[in-house]
Amino acid sequence: MSSFEKLEVWQLAMNLIADVYKKTSELPKEELYGLTGQIRRAAVSIAANIAEGNGRNNRKEYIQFLGVASGSQAELATLLMATMRIYPNLDLIAELEDAHRIGMMLTRLKQALRTIPANRPPTTATRPPTTETRPPSPETRPPA
Repeated sequence: MSSFEKLEVWQLAMNLIADVYKKTSELPKEELYGLTGQIRRAAVSIAANIAEGNGRNNRKEYIQFLGVASGSQAELATLLMATMRIYPNLDLIAELEDAHRIGMMLTRLKQALRTIPANRPPTTATRPPTTETRPPSPETRPPA
């Protein structure tokens, strides 16, 4: 299992893809190359950018791809809202709520990646830095 597959936000985004595909199949066939296609592409883009960013070489690139995923999330939310206005009988509330939840999770993940120092070993992250200087031990003192 890749590390991105362990991320709750990626798992939720993958579930959202499946839900969106099911719901958009209820749209009229004339929407196949319109709203249906746009909604599906936006949903896929969220999970794909989370995974691609996670596989990149450094944290800056990862955060950049999470930003792209956030943009796709906002696009998906907008498309779902527009679809519900055009087709009020199509219930997309659960998908819209999931999209918003993913957006909040992406924001928190980006914030966490920005605040955790890069290249810092995990063992020192919990230990406060010491500023005091200790006198040398008798074994390390130079002879008088």
